[in-house]
Amino acid sequence: MRHPKVVLFAGEKPFPVLPAVDHYAGSEKLMKKALQLQKELGPIFDITCDCEDGAHAGAEREHAEMAAGLIMSDDNLFNRVGARIHDITHAHWQRDLEILVGIAGSRLPFITLPKPCSAEDVQIQIEALRDVEREFGVERRIPVHVLIETHGALREVWEIAALPGVESLDFGLMDFVSGHHGAIPGCAMKSPGQFEHPLVTRAKCEISAAALANGIVPAHNVTTELKDIEYIRNDALRARTEFGYLRMWSIHPNQILPIIEAMRPDFSEVQAATEILIAAQDTDWGPIQHAGKLHDRASYRYYWELLERAHVTGMEIPAEATSRFFG
Repeated sequence: MRHPKVVLFAGEKPFPVLPAVDHYAGSEKLMKKALQLQKELGPIFDITCDCEDGAHAGAEREHAEMAAGLIMSDDNLFNRVGARIHDITHAHWQRDLEILVGIAGSRLPFITLPKPCSAEDVQIQIEALRDVEREFGVERRIPVHVLIETHGALREVWEIAALPGVESLDFGLMDFVSGHHGAIPGCAMKSPGQFEHPLVTRAKCEISAAALANGIVPAHNVTTELKDIEYIRNDALRARTEFGYLRMWSIHPNQILPIIEAMRPDFSEVQAATEILIAAQDTDWGPIQHAGKLHDRASYRYYWELLERAHVTGMEIPAEATSRFFG
């Protein structure tokens, strides 16, 4: 029986299915704590080792080497630990790439690029990454996640989303608001303001639309709330249902599970997806009827991507679907 990945996306790039949480850790202690939590919960969230804000001035090399060592360690069970480098105006960004790729290029799932002011900035850093990959004999092409947090990046967000190698667009709310020099009030950095202020919601919509139209993942900014689980879950739910974001940043372990729960597909849709895809595979992906409705490859693609999202968020999936599609 042919797998949906083979049949449904023949000749085109499938939509990347990433864990619903990108968890940021800046220090060695927090990185190790995140790795331990990932061991316990499974690969339902990514970890990003922060070599930008996490590194002390003058200790950039040591910090990047430490992060690369953790990525290559036995504690990294699932190869879902990426890294954020310095921005293009910082003197150390190229050295970040050389250290991270030189040590951990075989296991890096992504590199995050902060604070570009244009598509050209992103292109320069991607080309540098490709040069470093060749220099160190890394045969794979490491995906890039781009932080949209400046006026220039937002202005050229569609061009950035279309660049080869970009896998995710991430909204940097705090820097975006700060870049408006007080024209956007500080209350727009948290809820409900972040979902209501027109300049912020415009940015969120533009980033999400550009990402989805170009077949890459939109990732939502952090929530500043660290303890109120319902508050955290509601922020993630609004990001998912109102703005189309499929992934969200976390900055504290308390935030991981509420975000995942909010980002998961509806259970009834998962059940329907399972039944439809099993029936479709049994007929070698020809049209079928399910619950009185006609389905063909167009709807199969929708249900397959939904089932993949359910899988990466750790939802319980019927055993037959697990053995057929994820075994």
